[in-house]
Amino acid sequence: MLFLKILILAVIQGITELLPVSSSAHVIVAEKLMGLDPTSPQMTLLLAMLHTGTMFAVIVFFWSSWKKSFFSSKKVFQESLKFILVATILTGCVGVGLKILIEKFLLKETPHAEIEMIFGNLAFISAALALVGILILWAGKGSKFPGMKNSLGLKASCMIGAVQGICLAFRGFSRSGATISTGLLLGIDKKIVENFSFALAVVLTPPVIVREVLRLFKAQHVHALHHIDMLSLLTPSLIGMVLSFISGILALRWLSSWLESGRWYLFGIYCLGASVVVFLLHCRGL
Repeated sequence: MLFLKILILAVIQGITELLPVSSSAHVIVAEKLMGLDPTSPQMTLLLAMLHTGTMFAVIVFFWSSWKKSFFSSKKVFQESLKFILVATILTGCVGVGLKILIEKFLLKETPHAEIEMIFGNLAFISAALALVGILILWAGKGSKFPGMKNSLGLKASCMIGAVQGICLAFRGFSRSGATISTGLLLGIDKKIVENFSFALAVVLTPPVIVREVLRLFKAQHVHALHHIDMLSLLTPSLIGMVLSFISGILALRWLSSWLESGRWYLFGIYCLGASVVVFLLHCRGL
């Protein structure tokens, strides 16, 4: 893998990971355009490092806000922790459930089926982008679900966590776009749901990274990699992590500004446009 390609992917990952436009869709399309395999173990290692960079960007950017919202008192911290854990558990249940269903039914004819095998399918990505675009537009119009208390409670946390679980299974269904939009539809204050969504991302990222790294070492041909090959992969990945951290900080400033200014719907329009582009690329055999 050329070093320049890794730098390009790092910048794309950093910019799009924290915006509600699906970093996975953008990175996968970029990989395919550059002739890379988005499901390969080598790419898993690189993406793990890039996700680490954006995770640190989230922590740095939201830390002062989290101190006021999540750490203002012992009672608030315990309640916030309960909501985050409940949402994360629901994410795991939905994500694992979808993984089993996809591998057992959608990929039942494929030997050693893994859900990652569909991650590079541009038709699925196009459909997921379109769906999240519609969800963002719906939330951007100020619509709300009936019968909700318009606050972040146990029921709302479960719903947001379940939606996040769907995002794990389908590349293109933006995690931040889907979770923040769900919170807005529940009537939760924009700043509160933004903080909660990215707090969930920090909790979710480490186990996802561990899974990706383990997948690299469990791959059948990983034993053929020499020590020097691993070092050559790790060094540019670390640089990519730094770049994704920097670009992630910049992206978060943009996202927060657009969310607070009432322009959330524009991300939905972007996702719908991106869906069309990805579908056209799929039709051309990319």
